[in-house]
Amino acid sequence: MSAFRHRDYLIFWIGALLSNTGSWILNLTVPFVLFELTGSALWVGAAVAAQFLPMFAFSPWGGSLADHFPRRQVLLVMQTFMGVAALVLWALWVADLRDPWLLLGVMAIIGAANGLSMPSWQGFVHDLVPREDLQSAVTWNSLQFNAARAIGPAIAGLLLATLGPAWAFGINAASFGCVVLAIMLVRAGRHALRTVRTSGVIRQFSDAGRYLTTQPGLILSMLVAGIVGFLGNPVFSFTVVFAGAVFDVGPLQLGLMNAALGVGAFISAPLVAGGRWAPQLSRLVKAGLLTYTGALIVFALAPGYVVGIVALVVIGGCFLTVVASINTATQVIVADPFRGRVLAMRLMVFTAAAPLGSLAWGAVADVTGPRAAMVMAGVLMGLVTVALLALRGSVRLSRLDDPHDESITAAEAA
Repeated sequence: MSAFRHRDYLIFWIGALLSNTGSWILNLTVPFVLFELTGSALWVGAAVAAQFLPMFAFSPWGGSLADHFPRRQVLLVMQTFMGVAALVLWALWVADLRDPWLLLGVMAIIGAANGLSMPSWQGFVHDLVPREDLQSAVTWNSLQFNAARAIGPAIAGLLLATLGPAWAFGINAASFGCVVLAIMLVRAGRHALRTVRTSGVIRQFSDAGRYLTTQPGLILSMLVAGIVGFLGNPVFSFTVVFAGAVFDVGPLQLGLMNAALGVGAFISAPLVAGGRWAPQLSRLVKAGLLTYTGALIVFALAPGYVVGIVALVVIGGCFLTVVASINTATQVIVADPFRGRVLAMRLMVFTAAAPLGSLAWGAVADVTGPRAAMVMAGVLMGLVTVALLALRGSVRLSRLDDPHDESITAAEAA
């Protein structure tokens, strides 16, 4: 827990936990109301796509902002904007404007703002702690996100079962105030100098792409992010479908299903938080992917709700293990002048793979049923993982343990 010795990191972590809890209330509420309105698993996948595809589209600009402007200022502006958009979503629901397309439109606006914000968010973690505490900071940042994934859906399930969606939308809007306040209290980054941009966003991303090809560890992190996004992440939205169409349970039990994912993350966090006894990142990714595969199949074939909950705990732990490990590898390896753009690229890979996977497996589930769709996703994830582990040469999985690249200067990257 060495990252928490630093005041700025502790403040930011608490604010982010409260804000992301609100976001996860939203992330369960929107698929729930869409499934209630349409009865289609494809619409549940569309809710994911409405968030992630705009994130993908706007991430190049987000990466440029993160490399050339004070990240603290970028976060203040974008998190405030997202709070206003969340307030609009609440107002639409209260005004009884509940058209599915309208809901998806506001979610797309929030997703676009998130794409502009997220590279600065991830890079800001690096600004708050010294390098020796970076693995601890990245892991606990991932745990904060997964803790919110546990708390938020549990609250959402309770709200949906009692007070209704309007309260869920309203609490999410209010939660953005927590992270905005935390960023205002953070001292780091207040006087960060702007870097002069010598080219446009497309040229900057081309330069970062060429740099990326020289770092096999970064390439591996991108590849693993795509695997998890397309094959592993859809289960997070499929809890809505399984609750209603497989286990036949209500919104409170649905909230507990999503909370189980966060509980698994809590359990696995000490394993990936760093320290002298911690396994190598490449070994964590290997074990996480293989276990993830088995847990997906167990969840798909679960004979009852309790077995499904246990499988979700394991899935949540595997998700944190893999994602925190590749995030740490990226933050450790990448040269500082390229940090924002490379983090944006990794984000783009995941935010393209996740909605495509949700849409694809949602469409399959509408034809074959949710159980068969998740079995197919799990089997395919196992096959892809075995192929990944068979890679040799410069792209072998152990390159995730490469050291920090100090060969690029700020002038060369500008």
